[in-house]
Amino acid sequence: MRIGIVCPYSWDVPGGVQFHIRDLAEYFIRLGHDVSVLAPADDDTPLPPYVVSAGRAVPVPYNGSVARLNFGFLSAARVRRWLHDGEFDVVHIHEPSSPSLGLLTCWAAQGPLVATFHTSNPRSKAMIAAYSILQAALEKISARIAVSEYARRTLVEHLGGDAVVIPNGVDVDFFAKAEPKPEWQGDTIGFIGRIDEPRKGLPVLMRALPKILAERPQTRLLVAGRGDEEEAVESLPAELRSRVEFLGMISDEDKARFLRSVDLYIAPNTGGESFGIILVEAMSAGAPVLASDLDAFAQVLDQGAAGELFTNEDADALAEAALRLLAAPERLAELRERGSAHVRRFDWSTVGADILSVYETVTAGAAAVAAADDERAPGLRARLGLARD
Repeated sequence: MRIGIVCPYSWDVPGGVQFHIRDLAEYFIRLGHDVSVLAPADDDTPLPPYVVSAGRAVPVPYNGSVARLNFGFLSAARVRRWLHDGEFDVVHIHEPSSPSLGLLTCWAAQGPLVATFHTSNPRSKAMIAAYSILQAALEKISARIAVSEYARRTLVEHLGGDAVVIPNGVDVDFFAKAEPKPEWQGDTIGFIGRIDEPRKGLPVLMRALPKILAERPQTRLLVAGRGDEEEAVESLPAELRSRVEFLGMISDEDKARFLRSVDLYIAPNTGGESFGIILVEAMSAGAPVLASDLDAFAQVLDQGAAGELFTNEDADALAEAALRLLAAPERLAELRERGSAHVRRFDWSTVGADILSVYETVTAGAAAVAAADDERAPGLRARLGLARD
C-alpha cells in the first residue's frame, strides 16, 4: 500500500505527535508498505529518507503551548506536488483542524483520507471560531481516529461527527530491554519534558521538592528536556539546587535508559494533554509512575491501577505521594508489574494493526464507489448520446 502521512508540527522540534508519526511510518515500512511523510522542517534539519520537507515552520500559540506550523501559498504548492508525486492509496492527516499542512492537504487531496485528532481542549475558542472554515475540508475525511476519549470528545463538541479511539503507540520492547545507567540509579526521581513550558508541570514538582528532600535528603531529581535550567531552579533554596541534575535533550536510547534507571517517574502536567505518551514509555521501561490526575492520564493509567495519581497542581499532594511510594519498595514493585502488563495494549503490534485496518476499510470503500461509478457510466453515456473512447 502507498501511504502518505501528514505531520502538522515541525519535525526538528520533538513532540508526541512527531514521535507518533515517526514510529507509525517506521512500523508500516517494516511491514513492506511504501510510506512518505510530509512535515515542516528547517533547511538544515537532517531527515529520515521517508520524510519530505514542506519548508520552514513558524511558531504559533496553540492549545496552551507554542506549535511550529506551516501554512500559506508556498506550503499549499508543496502539498499539491507531494500528493501528485506520491499517488497514494490513502493519505493520513494528523491534526487536520490546526492551521498547518493537514488542513491544506484536506483541501487539496482526492481519494481516501484518514485523520487523527490528538488535541484535548474542551474550551477551544479557536476551533469554534474556525468551524465554518474547517467544516468543508473535514467533510472530505473518510475516517476519523482520536487518540483518546478526551480527544474524541473535543472533536465531537467542536466539529461534529465522531471518531474511533485508537491510542498512541509505543515500541514496548525497546524500552523494556534498555540497560539502566548506573549514574542515574539510586534514590532518583525523574521528569522528562520541556522545562520552560508551564503545562508540563515542572514548577509544581519544584514546589514539592523541598518537602521531599526534607524527609529524604539523599534523593536526586533528574530532569531531561530543553529550556532555561537556571530559571527552573530559581524557586528552590540555594542549598537544594545541587539535588537537581539537568541532562538536557537526550536521545531515544538514553530516554529508555533513563526510564529504566529511576526509582519513580513523575508526570506533574497541569493540562492540555489528550493522552500521555511519556506515561506509556515509562511503564514500558518498568518505571513506577506518579502522575497528576488529568482525565487523559487517569485513562492511560487504568484509573490508578497501573500508576498512582495525585491532585492536579497540588504540590503538597505530589510530595506526600512521592514520599509514601519511595518508602515502600513493595508498592513500587507492584506498580512496575502492573504497569508492564497494562502497557502491552499500547504496543505498535496492536495499535499499528488497528490503524492499518482503518486504511483497508476506507480504501475498500473507495474502490467499491469507483466500481459502482464505472457500472453506471455506460448507461449514462448512452443516454447522453456519447460514444465510448
